[in-house]
Amino acid sequence: MEETLEYGTGKKRNVLKRLLAYAGPYWLWVAFSLILVLCITGLELYRPILVGQVIDEFITKKNFSGVRHIALIYLLVLLASFVCNFLQTWILSLTGQNIIYNIRQEVFEHIQKLSLRFFDITPVGRLVTRVTNDVEALNDMYANILVKMIKNVVKIIGLAVVMLSLNVRLSFYAFLLIPVIIALTSLFTHISRKTYRQVRTRLTAINTYLSEHLSGMKIIQIFVREKEKQKEFEEKSKDLLRANFREMMVFAIFRPSIYMLSVIAMVIIIGVGGSAVIKGAITIGTLYVFIQYIGSFFDPIQELSEQIGTLQSAMASAEKIFTILDEEPLVVKKESPTMLSAIRGRIEFDHVWFAYEEENWILKDVSFVIEPGQRAAFVGATGAGKSSILNLIGRYYDIQKGRITIDGVDIKDMDTDQLRGAIGQVQQEVFLFTGDIKSNIRLRNEEIAEEEIKSAARYVNADHFIEELNNTYEETVTERGSTLSAGQRQLLSFARTLAFDPAILVMDEATANIDTETEQLIQEALEKLMTGRTTIMVAHRLSTIQHADIIMVMHKGRLRESGTHQELLNQNGIYRKLYELQLQ
Repeated sequence: MEETLEYGTGKKRNVLKRLLAYAGPYWLWVAFSLILVLCITGLELYRPILVGQVIDEFITKKNFSGVRHIALIYLLVLLASFVCNFLQTWILSLTGQNIIYNIRQEVFEHIQKLSLRFFDITPVGRLVTRVTNDVEALNDMYANILVKMIKNVVKIIGLAVVMLSLNVRLSFYAFLLIPVIIALTSLFTHISRKTYRQVRTRLTAINTYLSEHLSGMKIIQIFVREKEKQKEFEEKSKDLLRANFREMMVFAIFRPSIYMLSVIAMVIIIGVGGSAVIKGAITIGTLYVFIQYIGSFFDPIQELSEQIGTLQSAMASAEKIFTILDEEPLVVKKESPTMLSAIRGRIEFDHVWFAYEEENWILKDVSFVIEPGQRAAFVGATGAGKSSILNLIGRYYDIQKGRITIDGVDIKDMDTDQLRGAIGQVQQEVFLFTGDIKSNIRLRNEEIAEEEIKSAARYVNADHFIEELNNTYEETVTERGSTLSAGQRQLLSFARTLAFDPAILVMDEATANIDTETEQLIQEALEKLMTGRTTIMVAHRLSTIQHADIIMVMHKGRLRESGTHQELLNQNGIYRKLYELQLQ
């Protein structure tokens, strides 16, 4: 899915305003940089005047002591320029990096607050591009572009003022080509804006493709689709190549055009100025100053145009970043939530209706109660709504109708951190992070002591394989835990859940990927785990939930049957059919 973002003039101004707001905390440093810019510009304008003065007042009169005096001043001006340039570059680089750091932190923090529905429909590669490439694209704007744009504007104005003060007629000839430059710059800015946006969009597309297909490389190789995927990648790579080529072509045409205009202007000045020197209307020193200024006059114009182009690139990245930051969480925390002293684990669904999109109902008028410490299981065909119930209990999605309560309190009124902290979830697909065994159990919660980590691992029999590893709990875990077996990863997820000591235990097909021997070890641990905890299980294999206190049968989004294993068999309904089907 390709992004298309077209911002109107008003929105562009809003984007720039928001970008400048990030520089607010550093306004003193920015102001000091602007003062340095004025000093640097003044010193640059002064240097040709010194040389012109040497030519007119000392060289023609063979006054070498005066030449030495001006040379010393020129050296001091160069030294002052060096110091000012160094300070300005250092201050702006430091300020820019701090701003970029703040933006990157804000973007990631905001992404973490977004609802799961956002991640259901947004490719991971696109989000990675936002946090890395797009944020980094703003660095040049803060560290260089904004202040240098001001510097170039001041320099252009300063050059024009000084040239007019020296000779109005010669200045008129120098400014003859300005309308052409303005028209060319306007065209360049318009075209570059489109090319920059295309580059950012194509880069996002290729990052998204890479993220998805590198994660699914095993499937690609299993089905021998390498050549086909290579062709797909080649097309996306060509799209990016073409976008980059168009961007380079814009600069390749614009830069020589501006240079050609500067050469034409120089020829005009030399011709008109040389004639004026011969006639005695101006001095050689004045002509020298004009020649130097006319060369300097077109440089900031070219730089300014290119900086506007870079600013357009930053704006294109900012538009995409602000699109993420403007994304509102679907699940919103209450400002003054109800805090429970302790969560016992009584769960009630009261006429709950839920859909991921519009009115495509996943759950339809579902009502049930699970008492504290009770073991409840949900069974049913794929798509019946079992996993959705688990997601709703932790309020990862909000329901459209009805009410869900924990210990009599509507979960919409509860603090989501307290709610989710009280629920331990064990998923069918276990996600492990890069790090080690210990960090994957603790998840950077330093309140969980090392002995608690080991105790949790012993409880779920994970210590059997951990102790056999070379570095035991310090053993390195690669991305997604690819060096561990499915059973080992699941045992670690059990240890992780137990370490956080939840009041409510949720298991979604927790033993689906585990061999029989490992499952027996887990079943032993589960008996200890479920004691004193409200436990909710989803399972396709009915043998794993036969001893549940209550089994609820879901069918097409509705709760059709409930009772114990034997009671449901006696009802001779959906559950009995599922049971007999599995026996066969």
